[in-house]
Amino acid sequence: MYIDNARLPKGILGRIMLTRMNRGTHARLAEWALGLFDQGERTLDVGCGGGANIARMLARGGKVYGLDYSPVSVSKSARHNRKAVKAGRCEIVRGDVTAMPFDDCAFDMVTAFETVYFWQPIEVAFAEVFRVLEEGGRFGVFNDADGSGEPSENAKKLNLRIYTPEELTELMKCAGFDGVETYRRGKFIAVIGKKCGK
Repeated sequence: MYIDNARLPKGILGRIMLTRMNRGTHARLAEWALGLFDQGERTLDVGCGGGANIARMLARGGKVYGLDYSPVSVSKSARHNRKAVKAGRCEIVRGDVTAMPFDDCAFDMVTAFETVYFWQPIEVAFAEVFRVLEEGGRFGVFNDADGSGEPSENAKKLNLRIYTPEELTELMKCAGFDGVETYRRGKFIAVIGKKCGK
């Protein structure tokens, strides 16, 4: 079923889904969200999908890493950013957000564009993000749904968990993030937390 590829893109339908995700609402969300933070030198995009957001962040400078659970996503994202990969400015790896293949304190920014809907258990995923961020690093969650109102039919079919900004803020605080800030633009939301030293 085509819509199932939103969770784990596979085969030709997965590639079509990823191409669509690189455009439209996803692109508008990303363009807005990227204006909300100063990018660091080592950014990780979790759930990197088709790689469009990695390309946007590469254009802003620094080295950008991508992580995705789907082999199709990893392949498409690497192809989309092949020049940067070849130049050593970009690395795309397959992995699970609840057990990421990165060292402690490896990044100064972690982004999650329209992907936390799928993270289970989300508390473990947020703790992993906290682990791979250096002190002072930031974690940004960017969604095109704010958790208000009735879930869409597609969200119901996929059994997605659509979080409110308040829920995301609480999850970040429980994981150890401080100074959590929330931004809105229509249904778009951004929740950004900072890892501060203990």
